[in-house]
Amino acid sequence: MSESTLDTSHDTPLSQRRLRTWIRLLRLTRSTENHLREFLRVNYDTTLPRFDVAAALHREAAPLKMSELSQRLLVSNGNATTVVERLEKDGYASRTPSAEDRRVVMVELTEKGRAWFEELAAAHEAEVDKLFASLGHGKLDTIRKMLHHLEGSQDDKNG
Repeated sequence: MSESTLDTSHDTPLSQRRLRTWIRLLRLTRSTENHLREFLRVNYDTTLPRFDVAAALHREAAPLKMSELSQRLLVSNGNATTVVERLEKDGYASRTPSAEDRRVVMVELTEKGRAWFEELAAAHEAEVDKLFASLGHGKLDTIRKMLHHLEGSQDDKNG
């Protein structure tokens, strides 16, 4: 992208520049997410929600309550259940009633599921690495600092 196409004019109202920045961030996020959805579908016959559920379960050493899983993923219990049912059907996850409260369902990856996810995660990381190959350490540090700053600004407004 040439320098002339960047919105660096201080003649443009700050609110418009912020809006344009938000739109660019959103466009980049959506296009990257769409690319990764297609990558997972074509190369691994899976979906991004399945990847996300498996990633959350993989991070845990012990089974997770279904309600905790849905909270961590910021999805409804119904959505989490649908994805887990499919993972269970494929032999990647298992659900069991809690020993303390039989109304509570615990979920975890099976050994097959852990192996599947580890292969998937390595391919996902490599694909993301390709997508952002133009970013070296310095640019990544700058982006991360800016994002942390924005996240902190939101925390200040919300809390």
